[in-house]
Amino acid sequence: MNILLLSDVYFPRVNGVSTSIQTLREALLAAGHEVTLVVPRYGDEADEPGIVRVAGRKLAFDPEDRLMYWRKLMQTLHALPGRHDVVHIHTPFFAHYAGLRYAKRMGLPVMETYHTLFEEYFYLYLPVLPRTWLKRLARAISSRQCNQLDAVVAPSEPMLKALRAYGVHQPVEIIPTGMPRAIFAEASGAGFRGRHGIAPERPMLLFVGRVAYEKNIGFLLRMMAGLRQNQPEACLIIAGEGPAEPALRREAEALGLGDSVRFVGYLNRGGELLDCYRAANLFVFASRTETQGLVLLEAMAQGTPVVALAEMGTKDVLKEGEGCRIAPDDPEAFARLVAELLAMPAELRALSARAVDYAHGWRADRMAARMVEVYGRLAAAAALQADAACAGDSA
Repeated sequence: MNILLLSDVYFPRVNGVSTSIQTLREALLAAGHEVTLVVPRYGDEADEPGIVRVAGRKLAFDPEDRLMYWRKLMQTLHALPGRHDVVHIHTPFFAHYAGLRYAKRMGLPVMETYHTLFEEYFYLYLPVLPRTWLKRLARAISSRQCNQLDAVVAPSEPMLKALRAYGVHQPVEIIPTGMPRAIFAEASGAGFRGRHGIAPERPMLLFVGRVAYEKNIGFLLRMMAGLRQNQPEACLIIAGEGPAEPALRREAEALGLGDSVRFVGYLNRGGELLDCYRAANLFVFASRTETQGLVLLEAMAQGTPVVALAEMGTKDVLKEGEGCRIAPDDPEAFARLVAELLAMPAELRALSARAVDYAHGWRADRMAARMVEVYGRLAAAAALQADAACAGDSA
């Protein structure tokens, strides 16, 4: 098939949506499909085959992102060579409206993956407006946009339920983002510890993700304050970048955590990040707004057991005992569970083995095959509709 992917965000902007798109694109290409990806240009990124960059402007409230210039975006779409079988949108901003307009003009089916629970995010970036009003606005926009499409993909069952509660009546398929084979590659945890001065015997906890307020990283800092009572040598590595980092550094200092918390920034996904996953004794996660929680599976793929809250999309990923332990939504109780596991090396080894086996069930090639089934159904339905229209015109 010939597939057009559209998004308002992509690498070098690091987040779960970028990762999801990259994983899907690579799996589709590996399966022999043609894929064109249209995304913003952030700076001087090198051109890549099949990736078309569109210039845009910075956003005042979120300078990491770019808003593509509308006219340039539409010109780019209409200049694309060949004919696509389906348009697959990944974000609800200009990419959504441009994808809809382009699909309608070309007579193509159009679908969208609803990656983000926006009702839980708007107030973090527009705090001057009432939170309840912003939630209602996010729900109304999401419902209207999804009902403009031929189909919607949700990464988890809780996200599907949320969309139905919003009033979305279009077909919704649940297809999680898969794990690329590269994430299972053998990594060097000892190498990471050596480079960062972390002794082999020191208990190491890890969080990977955007350092943003919605990730609930402050919960993990408070958890660490409690953990130090039983595991005074334990440290928490926070791998990622984002707007909440200055505030979190201040909070860690106020809690007296000192060397127990380290911010190591963004790590290259091809090597250093895998080493980091492998180095950790446990991966810890407290976000309540994840649509899936890819980092949980990435950690498991490297044999690192997970301790996390089971909220929203993480409920679909986490199964108690299958490479993870589900923690109470309380920093002190979370800390007690972590302390218990760190004191049981045999249990950690058993969880580690189960984690790798479990992560293999989420491989990207399997999820991409399910996505292609959706593409095929939409393309077939569009062809039948076009044939019926032609027949009507002939009559």
